[in-house]
Amino acid sequence: MRPVDSSLLHALNEFLFRHDGVEDPLLFYVNASEALFVATLAVVFLAARGARNVAWRRAAVAAVLSAGLGLLAAKLISELVDRARPFVAEPHQVHLFAAHAADPGFPSDHATAAFAIAVAILLRKRSWGWVALGFATVLAIGRVGLGVHYPSDVLAGAALGSAAALVLWVPPLRARIDRLADWAGAHWDRAVDRGTALLPSRSG
Repeated sequence: MRPVDSSLLHALNEFLFRHDGVEDPLLFYVNASEALFVATLAVVFLAARGARNVAWRRAAVAAVLSAGLGLLAAKLISELVDRARPFVAEPHQVHLFAAHAADPGFPSDHATAAFAIAVAILLRKRSWGWVALGFATVLAIGRVGLGVHYPSDVLAGAALGSAAALVLWVPPLRARIDRLADWAGAHWDRAVDRGTALLPSRSG
């Protein structure tokens, strides 16, 4: 293990161990992050109706596909590298704040997915993309502090997720993703319109 990698891990891990006011909300966010990201993308896609919101739907679909591509690559790499997580490699030196599977930790799946989503949004909605990158960064740092990843695990995940989003930003692939988003959005809008038409009228 590289000294810088290990020293950063222990500094963050020890800080959280001594500061419950930071550890408790961070642990909650890290544990809830998958559901939060998925729910946010679903709400964005389902609620973004109208021509001026087309970019939002395209961003949501691109984010999901980017995360999927990144996670597929991360799975292949993790099987090849087979790197132990900190709490496995250093069981008596790392504080583990919640139960976690002892599967390979390089690269971080959470960082891969979070940065894939954030960069996909950044490429289409600049201001909100920076917000998403902020949340992704907090998640990555949190995973290190909680003892389930080394810094290089999350850095590799961030790079992999960002690369996945950039690959899908290549014009031919981007055009296909946009058409898919427009097609799915149009079908959803028609379904909502039909459902609304079946509701009893309040007039009279």
